[in-house]
Amino acid sequence: MIKRRKILGFAGLLATPLVVRANDSEYPRMPINLVTPLASGDAADTAARLMGNELGKLLGVAVTVSNRPGAGGSLGTQSVIRSPKDGYTLLYAQNSPLTIRRVIDPATAAYDPLKDLTPLALATRSPSILVARKDAPFRNFKELVEQARKQPNAIRIGNAGPGSAGDISVRLVSAATGTEMTSVNYKGAAPAVTDLIGGHIDAIILALGAVSAHMRSGTLHGLAISSKFPEFPDVPTLRQLGYKHDIQGVWFGFFMPADIPGNVLDKVLPALEETVRNPAIAAQLQPMGIVQEWAPANQLAEEISREYQAVKDLLGSEKIKS
Repeated sequence: MIKRRKILGFAGLLATPLVVRANDSEYPRMPINLVTPLASGDAADTAARLMGNELGKLLGVAVTVSNRPGAGGSLGTQSVIRSPKDGYTLLYAQNSPLTIRRVIDPATAAYDPLKDLTPLALATRSPSILVARKDAPFRNFKELVEQARKQPNAIRIGNAGPGSAGDISVRLVSAATGTEMTSVNYKGAAPAVTDLIGGHIDAIILALGAVSAHMRSGTLHGLAISSKFPEFPDVPTLRQLGYKHDIQGVWFGFFMPADIPGNVLDKVLPALEETVRNPAIAAQLQPMGIVQEWAPANQLAEEISREYQAVKDLLGSEKIKS
């Protein structure tokens, strides 16, 4: 009877699911979920998948990408904040939900990324670029400004959505030049590009990857860019043109929920750095307008704080209707 009880007890242990704990010295022991608050299929989503695949190889487990778009990226961000603090959920997020959205719509972005998340590393940047059709009546930024001064609010500049880097950049351009230009919000980059090519708006400010193919074909030409990019060296930044501020660029960083155990970070951080610095990945990202830029957690935190304050200073108490 005693022997039967021992066997049954051992069988019960085998039937009990294995609980993986964050402080397990063998971390990671199961797949990691990489959440990105973007729709699938765009350049940033491709970047997430390339880096997730490489990160999985280095950690020895699968890294699967989950797309959680909505509310300017805040829905996907909040899903990671609420996830278990076990090291099996990563966030690859752009600056919009981490800085801009918190200013313009604090009701849907009621979190502090420096307290509710664990910043891991800055990973990539994609310059924002102001482009117009090749047959536009203004050939460069100076001529755009001259036309805007003659016709207040007549210049209509599209962007990827309320609170996007492009939307904020239209406001930056108007403030820097002392003009009044109208920001036209779209539900993503693709419809904004379509309307520009179709002549329904005058220009757009989007991440470079959304328009680079049209620039190569000559359909669109650049007027200003947030930071210099090797493929389009003739497109100036606003600082090069004599202004104090550049238009808002797009950057992405990696995060985990707050209070992640140190042993998890000891495994993840070196693998992340090797992934982001991988030249093979860089070669695939550059044609999409994305540049790898590794920076450690403290620099990522400084970037978030600095940009958040800059957006607050620009917009004041103004709220953008979504």
